[in-house]
Amino acid sequence: MLDAVVPSAAATRWEALADRALAGEPPTREEALSVLRADDEEVLSLLAAAYRVRRAAFGNKVKLNMLLSAKSGVCPEDCGYCSQSVVSTAPIEKYQLLSRETIVAGAHEAWRRKAGTYCIVASGRGPSARELREVAAAVRQIKEELPLKVCACLGLLTGEQALALREAGVDRYNHNLNTSADHHARITTTHTYEDRVRTVEAVRSAGISPCSGVIVGMREADEQIADVAFALRELDADSIPVNFLHAIPGTPLAGVHELDPRRCLKVLCLFRLVCPTKEIRVSGGREVNLRSLQPLALYPANAIFIGDYLTTAGQAAAEDYRMIEDLGFEIEECAL
Repeated sequence: MLDAVVPSAAATRWEALADRALAGEPPTREEALSVLRADDEEVLSLLAAAYRVRRAAFGNKVKLNMLLSAKSGVCPEDCGYCSQSVVSTAPIEKYQLLSRETIVAGAHEAWRRKAGTYCIVASGRGPSARELREVAAAVRQIKEELPLKVCACLGLLTGEQALALREAGVDRYNHNLNTSADHHARITTTHTYEDRVRTVEAVRSAGISPCSGVIVGMREADEQIADVAFALRELDADSIPVNFLHAIPGTPLAGVHELDPRRCLKVLCLFRLVCPTKEIRVSGGREVNLRSLQPLALYPANAIFIGDYLTTAGQAAAEDYRMIEDLGFEIEECAL
């Protein structure tokens, strides 16, 4: 007779964290750090616990988001991770805001790809009056033609600008914290962490769903990853994109390669346990950092981008569909 399988102490610990997450109680800071520092042999137990939390909120549905780079390059900010920044020498395509017709056409492509959310992203510190008007007009047309959720990402916003986007029909606004308050100045100096927080708060005050996330792998410490996870919980961000640094040649962070697939999975589990009912989206850098372990990311996370990112290529849509199907998961599609 086979002996009964006794869960390891580590597995029991992760399941206890899952129980508390399901009850709405976040891990302590020390427990959050233990997730990031878990032995690699504990990854499957950790994923099982995080998946139980994910399943309670989202079942086996996967949300697809598609983004359009509506304005590229020509950004005056000095963000060290970004190929569009003024300090980057990366050979990217640069252009001003695309036409309204092109932005609307992108929404129809998102619909064809089964995306539930269409993300209009423009480089720059913040939108000009003309850019705000053009994006708002495009959103109004999209809302007339398609049942898509629309997310805008146009940089720093004032309360008045946020209200204008809400009136146009923008459902969600993305503005990432990117990193912790005490690491922010090592990543960019042309705006502050507080500037970012104020934009997220302005968006929520205007009645738009806030989307705010993180970039991991920028020489931050475990404590700083935990800090930004708790900060996003405090801000009550509805959608949390978790990006993994794709170190692009020509950017200040070129050559930084701190991540491996197991580390990425631990980070995703942490965000699921800290923010149990929120959309956790595996975002930029998933292909180059998670590599063959990409499917496992959907046990803690419940959303991905379909298609390309701002200046880097994503996995082919057919491969994403196959990955979701092979997991036994389903795409969460918009109803007509």
